Amino acid sequence: MKPFEDAVALRRSLHRAAELSGVEERTAAIIRERLEPLEPGALVGGIGGHGVAAVFEGSGKGRRILVRCELDALPIPEGEGPDASETPGVSHLCGHDGHMAILMALGELLSESPPASGSVVLLFQPAEETGAGARRVLDDPAFRKLDPDVALALHNVPGVPLGSVILRDGVFASTARSLRVVLEGRTAHAAEPDRGLSPAGALAEILAAWPSVPQSVTSIDEAALVTVVHARLGEPALGTTPGVATAIATLRAQSDEVMQRLSGRCQELAHGLAAAHGLSADSEWLEEFPCTVNDPGVNAALERAAADLGLEVRKPERPFAWTEDFGHFTESVGGALFGLGAGEKTAPLHHPDYVFPDDLIPLGAKLLRSAIKHLESGE
Repeated sequence: MKPFEDAVALRRSLHRAAELSGVEERTAAIIRERLEPLEPGALVGGIGGHGVAAVFEGSGKGRRILVRCELDALPIPEGEGPDASETPGVSHLCGHDGHMAILMALGELLSESPPASGSVVLLFQPAEETGAGARRVLDDPAFRKLDPDVALALHNVPGVPLGSVILRDGVFASTARSLRVVLEGRTAHAAEPDRGLSPAGALAEILAAWPSVPQSVTSIDEAALVTVVHARLGEPALGTTPGVATAIATLRAQSDEVMQRLSGRCQELAHGLAAAHGLSADSEWLEEFPCTVNDPGVNAALERAAADLGLEVRKPERPFAWTEDFGHFTESVGGALFGLGAGEKTAPLHHPDYVFPDDLIPLGAKLLRSAIKHLESGE
């Protein structure tokens, strides 16, 4: 079927054009160029940065359903190949190129057969990987005019049978935020370290202590994780002792309440250790992602859509540990994020060997189209 063939070719073009969060100008231009021939009722650009939205109107009154995907890629180098990224050090190793292709195929289906009632908004959102994009979109007056009633999004999930649909009521994806702490002492000559105040000891203690914090703030049925992602001590100046150190950790939890406890303890611990070593410390929070909380009624429509296509439905007991800034949409608009199995042998997300499976493009588009029909009818 031509829409799906075109969408596969589009995915490969988008893969070659990979761009980082917030600078997706070329990607947005490709998307807009492909949307224009579909003649949506409205085509809006520049939303929350480089976001693009296309509105497909139905013939009668009804719900406005938002379906969202992501424009941005990751700062991960990719190997060579005919469809490899042409942007040095940047690649689509999370599958956002495939998600965009699915929405474009859905656009083709909506162009050929508009919704019976209400309308559908296809949103190509910037800056998901940094956690900033969804919030900027929601705060943009251009988006507020679109005023959706419910929001849908998908994410491919490697390690799960191809095409299986993953649904979970309540929390689907975890909350996360990163803490950066800068420790300041004073430098000295390397031959006279006693004349300086090195942050090396405090840095080592912080790096060792942070990962164990979840044990002290969670009960037996609560999940949380602290991962040290960066550390730096001084400069490679061989005659000088270090005067400054930086540590960054990413905190994850499966509820906002646990995240609050985890955040407070990690920050308190870092400042306490700095003070114990006679250092000053500054801290700030980076890239905050809320929990993505799914509406059971929207999940029910997705489950009926999966049944329409004969797709297996899986319902995990626990939320995913990874995050998604779509949580801002489920918090503000309501809706659901669901997983789509990418195959048991597909490499993990963010892995150098990851490749989005093109077979998911028709499956994803058909599943979303069926879910839209069920949501339109209020089933």
